Amino acid sequence: MPLTRHITRRSCRHRLQGTVSCYTRGNAAHLCVGHHMTEATEIERIVFREVTADTWPDFEKLFECRGGPKACWCMVWRATPEEAKHTVGASRKAAIAKRISAGTTVGLLGYLDEEPVAWCSVAPRSTYRRLVDDGSPDEGVWSIACFFVVRRLRGQGITQRIIAAAIDFAKSRGASIVEAYPVDPESPSYRFMGFVPTFGAAGFREVGRAGTRRHVFQLRVA
Repeated sequence: MPLTRHITRRSCRHRLQGTVSCYTRGNAAHLCVGHHMTEATEIERIVFREVTADTWPDFEKLFECRGGPKACWCMVWRATPEEAKHTVGASRKAAIAKRISAGTTVGLLGYLDEEPVAWCSVAPRSTYRRLVDDGSPDEGVWSIACFFVVRRLRGQGITQRIIAAAIDFAKSRGASIVEAYPVDPESPSYRFMGFVPTFGAAGFREVGRAGTRRHVFQLRVA
C-alpha cells in the first residue's frame, strides 16, 4: 500500500515555518506559499510511496528528467569502496537498481496526480556509509540524506511535506531516531541534503557536525 500523508491547514501551523507562511485568524487557518494559493493546493495533493521494484519505472523517470540527478543516482553515500571506483551515471544507476531489486529500502517518491515529482533518500543509517564518524550505533537510526524536486514545484514549502512523510515512513518501519545532515543556506555544497532552518522548523535538534559544512540533526520518534 502506498504511504500517503496529508497535512491539514491547522497542523501546518505547527510543522511548516520559514519558507511557508502559516497563520491563523479567528477559527480559520490560512496557508500562503509564494502568494499562489493554487500552488499550495498542489503541494497538499502530493502523496508519497516507497521506491520498490514496482515503482522503479517512476524512480527512473524522475531521475532522468531534465535537471534530474542522473549523474549521481543517490549513490554518493551508499557506494561500497569498489562501487566508488565507478563514477559514471550508468554504473551508479545499476548499483541503485540492484539494491532496489533486492528489496533494500532507499527512500520515497512524491507524486502529484500520479506523476513522480519529488524524491527523498530516507533509509536505515546502516545502509549508507560515512554519514557520521562519532562511533554511535546505527540501530534504530534512520537517515534523511538527499532531496530532489522538479523545478516548477521548488520554493513552495514542499521540503517540509517531504520531511514529514519521511518521518512517518521511518517511524512506521521501527525507527527510534530520524537523523539528517543539512547545511547552512549559504553553503556552496551539499545543498541537496537540505537546510538547517528547515529541519529546525520540523522539530529536529542539532547534535553535532559531520565535516566542515554538514550539521547533524536528530528527531526522536520513539
